Amino acid sequence: MKNDRRTIFGWAMYDWANSAYFTTIAAALLPLYFATAIVPEGGYLIFGRPYDGHVLWGYMVSFGALLIFLLTPMLGAIADFSAAKRRFLRAFAYGGALFATLLCLVGTGDVMLTMALFLLSQMGFVGANVFYDGFLPDITTPDTIDQTSAKGFAYGYIGGGLQYAIALGLVWGHGALGISQEVAVKLSIAMAAIWWFSFSVFALSRLRETGQAQPLPPNYQSVPKPIAYARVGFERTWATTRKLLGFKQLMLFIVAYMVYNDGVQTVINMAAVYAKSTLKLGYTVIMVTLLIVQVIAFFGALLFGALADRTDAKKAVLIALGLWSLVVISAYFMPEGAAVHFFVLGAAVGLVMGGTQALSRSLYGSMIPEAASAEFYGFYSVFSKFSAIWGPFIFAALSDATGSARHAILSLIGLFILGAVLLSRVNIEEARASRFRWRFESVQAGVE
Repeated sequence: MKNDRRTIFGWAMYDWANSAYFTTIAAALLPLYFATAIVPEGGYLIFGRPYDGHVLWGYMVSFGALLIFLLTPMLGAIADFSAAKRRFLRAFAYGGALFATLLCLVGTGDVMLTMALFLLSQMGFVGANVFYDGFLPDITTPDTIDQTSAKGFAYGYIGGGLQYAIALGLVWGHGALGISQEVAVKLSIAMAAIWWFSFSVFALSRLRETGQAQPLPPNYQSVPKPIAYARVGFERTWATTRKLLGFKQLMLFIVAYMVYNDGVQTVINMAAVYAKSTLKLGYTVIMVTLLIVQVIAFFGALLFGALADRTDAKKAVLIALGLWSLVVISAYFMPEGAAVHFFVLGAAVGLVMGGTQALSRSLYGSMIPEAASAEFYGFYSVFSKFSAIWGPFIFAALSDATGSARHAILSLIGLFILGAVLLSRVNIEEARASRFRWRFESVQAGVE
């Protein structure tokens, strides 16, 4: 499947599919709906203390990242060992889309139900991405991996933006359609989930399973397969974790990625509630800005992909991190109600978001052993989600303590600067050469 156009198109179309969920549900409609309609006025009581919607959302995003952190590396290891990336991708994508569809049924006061359904759909979204990302080294060569990764993100931004534009039209035109705004939001959530499911079916029809399943070690032959694979996955994950310490440059990249990705994920997850609660912007301004982010991110992914070809991926990511710092400073000083300023800021976010995400993924993919791509992208996902635990948590805690999110958003600058410093010290060529020294001795010893 190396560099096969049909396969790469199908792979990129999964990004087109799942971006509808992330853009319309996770980043735009659900945070606003949760903070202003689902959480009652005066906050929601937990252990006798009321929590505002934007604070509760931050804690929920952080807790969801923690759950995913605990699960994804083992799943990636199991998928590599059993040659089941496509099957795992299908199970997580379809399951996540189902739970996302059920979010259209929640209403005012359904705080715990909304949180449960969101966490389940988020686990489906992120879990599927582990196996989706795991295909990247399988379908590319070193000279095409950056452009292919950027193509996937570009398709995602267009697909997610197109579906979001449809949802935006539905919410704006709810009066002409004779329905309430709340009903329009619920219908938009259901449409995004169905979009995710439908295009996932198409994408999976273009992908074939890669690799060859390894036999279970003899001492696991009598154990039920789900338990046996779980134990193999744990062993392989643990062995990989210990061995990572011997691959200095790869570990340094992972640490750098964890730090700067913490800032990126916090901006993405908290932008809508920050705009509503702190900048006092209306639904229309926020939703239009998020559409601008999607459109510009398409060009950002392609622009930074071209920049990586002219220089290299590492330098391009460093440039993007410098721009992220400027974005955060601008958001801190932005006055309340400054709609035009927010539009411009959204365009800047779209530009750097596309470049940072696409090139970080391809840069990592060029450093890992191809035979364990799903396992390593499991680690990639888990590291990104581990870092994403702390950003939203700190954001929510500082907002809760100070009564304003401005100081919380300003604290993100340190994450971008520290991440850039660490990334600048990574020797990319040494990291790429080290992948050929990789062995899975603990598991292989049981099957040889």
